[in-house]
Amino acid sequence: MNVADTAPRVSSIRGVSLVELMIAIAIGSLLLLGLVQVFSASRAAYQTSEGLGRVQENGRFAIDYLLRDIRMAGHFGCVNDQAHWVKGAGDLVNHFGSAVDALDFNRSIVGYEATGTAPGDSLQVGGGAATWSPALPAEISLLNPSPGSDIISLRYLVGEGLPVQSLATVSGTSTEVGFTAGRVDGLTDGGVAAPTLFAVSDCSQVDVFPGVIAGNLVRSDGADFAARYGTLPSSQTLLHRAESIVYYVAPGASGRRALWRARADENGAYPPGGREELIDGVESLQFLYGRDSTVDISRESPPAGNINQQDTAAVVGPDAAQWLRVGLVQVGVLVASPDPAGASEPVGNEQHPRVLGVRFAPADNHDARYRGAYEVTVAVRNRLFGN
Repeated sequence: MNVADTAPRVSSIRGVSLVELMIAIAIGSLLLLGLVQVFSASRAAYQTSEGLGRVQENGRFAIDYLLRDIRMAGHFGCVNDQAHWVKGAGDLVNHFGSAVDALDFNRSIVGYEATGTAPGDSLQVGGGAATWSPALPAEISLLNPSPGSDIISLRYLVGEGLPVQSLATVSGTSTEVGFTAGRVDGLTDGGVAAPTLFAVSDCSQVDVFPGVIAGNLVRSDGADFAARYGTLPSSQTLLHRAESIVYYVAPGASGRRALWRARADENGAYPPGGREELIDGVESLQFLYGRDSTVDISRESPPAGNINQQDTAAVVGPDAAQWLRVGLVQVGVLVASPDPAGASEPVGNEQHPRVLGVRFAPADNHDARYRGAYEVTVAVRNRLFGN
């Protein structure tokens, strides 16, 4: 064999030149940069989509809670609060020793307007003055509501009523209300295991009273109203759980603002056990109230069911007769995503979210959260057009 045939050829051991290596690195870097850009864009799109989805979900739940309870305001059995007023103030009797606002069932709906949040006003997200008009009752002030957000207080009887089997005066000044055994769930639904506010109603009158459940009885100490009702059992005489609730915005467990609902007890206070954080990320509530065209509702001038005036709670004022005229409520909520969603900072007033005419400017530190505004109009107890 020729030794020359076994020697390596120069062409078979040639390496990569420096120029070729630099070109390969450049191409690889461009491909890697493209992959990073695609990943970053996909992640941003996912965050935005997730933020939008959470905002829509939370906004829908917030509106649903508010719509359901506002529509019930003034429900006192067969007739609503306006009908009671027309019949005479004595038809609805409060049997409470305390005269606090939360136990005034003659005012079934009362609002409190946050200062500087009327239509046409503007404020920063998360800002506002910590004052309301009308002035907050002391019990609501203790809830530490967030500034820049309206508050609404509602009173009504829950929809399900239990037929009253017996009404008896005991100890001369108290009443025991008997209902069908095994039906106590009709008084404790909705997570209220130990209610303390009750009412007995028929189609002519209502007695709202504090009480406790004992077996198939509700006993009310110091409230004697058994003589107001006729022969029992009657299909029209029903026992209800009474509700006095307030919706407001306050810091939640996450540290961010959230929608809260608080239930009053038999003393008209809102104990910690009756406060519920409903939805995280609700930054502001806004309400407008539509009033009946009948200015002075009475026996001689019943409500017309025609809403011709729409105002804030500050304009309606503290007068109970004016709140009796309220037959329509416009509700608006501003909701933010729980986490940063890659939202760009709004540029110009036209990009700021608006809730019932109130413009919310971005905070000084842009948090990249997605925000949405949702509004709904509620007919209270279906009162419109003569109902």
